Amino acid sequence: MRPLLIGRFQPFHNGHMWIARKIINEYGSIIIGIGSAQESHSLANPFTAGERQYMIQRAMEANSIRDYYLVPIEDLYRNSLWVSHIVSLTPPFDIAVTGNPLVKRLFLEAGKNVIEPEMKSRNLYSGREIRRKIIAGERWDDLVPEQVYKVILEIDGVKRLQDLSNTDEVNR
Repeated sequence: MRPLLIGRFQPFHNGHMWIARKIINEYGSIIIGIGSAQESHSLANPFTAGERQYMIQRAMEANSIRDYYLVPIEDLYRNSLWVSHIVSLTPPFDIAVTGNPLVKRLFLEAGKNVIEPEMKSRNLYSGREIRRKIIAGERWDDLVPEQVYKVILEIDGVKRLQDLSNTDEVNR
């Protein structure tokens, strides 16, 4: 059986790594779908698909994980076609792994097996919380794999997020 883990990975963090390792230990390999691949340079999606792919690849290699396949997936904005869109982009998979209720529902309605992963410290390992900490200048390096931290610094991701958090609106 081959599982598909799908997420935005904005950024790929230690919770994602924990789930990926658990899946690989159980199934031997993993397909990672990098969702919203067309999105970047916004507060919710600051990193490009290529940057996220690079983050994940570096983290996997540093952890001696080789049985993975990365697939950037652009949003389709048509829920009735979304699963077939995913299937057309990915290698064959037997199980969708997701904690997202909509994604779970769409895969189930398409007749796919779905497992909801146990989340490790979900309140701590959250892309939204990590992005907030980066913007606020708080410590966040311990929430992501070391290689992801280095990639974010390499691409000037901290400055990018801080710049994106600014506004040109005048406070009244």
